Amino acid sequence: MGFADLLTDAGAAMLNSWVSTRSYIVGHGPSQADVAVYKAISSAPVADKYPHAARWYKHITSYESEFATLPGDPSKAYSTYGPESGDLAINPAKGAAAEEDDDDVDLFGSDDEEEDAEAVRIREERLAAYREKKAAKPQTIAKSVVTMDVKPWDDETDMVALEAAVRGIEKDGLLWGASKLVPVGFGIKKLQINLVVEDLKVSLDELQEQIADFEDYVQSSDIAAMQKL
Repeated sequence: MGFADLLTDAGAAMLNSWVSTRSYIVGHGPSQADVAVYKAISSAPVADKYPHAARWYKHITSYESEFATLPGDPSKAYSTYGPESGDLAINPAKGAAAEEDDDDVDLFGSDDEEEDAEAVRIREERLAAYREKKAAKPQTIAKSVVTMDVKPWDDETDMVALEAAVRGIEKDGLLWGASKLVPVGFGIKKLQINLVVEDLKVSLDELQEQIADFEDYVQSSDIAAMQKL
């Protein structure tokens, strides 16, 4: 079962108990579930009687201009959300007893507006500290060491010009290394050249396509070896 008629005392009590341990109807952010329940209430719940529902209602009101952009299915009725049969939240008395036993800081709300603001401040400070710590953490740059074979058309191909053309390709994240000419037969030698690439910046397929554009010198190219740094 979901929420009962929110215009009745029973429905309001059910909502109050449901949001006593939650900031939102479902998940960890505002959604169409909050919108549906919000619209099913004719006015703000009485804070003295339903403090958690009143706190939730006030918070969701701040998103009113963004209702249409919030995630979720706007066609769902408010009654599709809320407690299942036997859930703690459908027993307001039990929920209240559990709340009295909890001495921890209530980060989700309080019937005291000053305490509620303090909980929000603490949560935001913790989130800001986490984001700052994550941003300061050094990011590992994935790189690969590649050995590439570049094959000429025949034994008359100018290998000096071929290598110069290949090394003339410049890319952010590409570093050319040592090279040598390797005999392949019939007097033909291929260029074997090493390079280091940043994986997120350089596509080896695109690099080989650029090399293939040197049609006067290059017959084909192959990746002979590759190893992650």
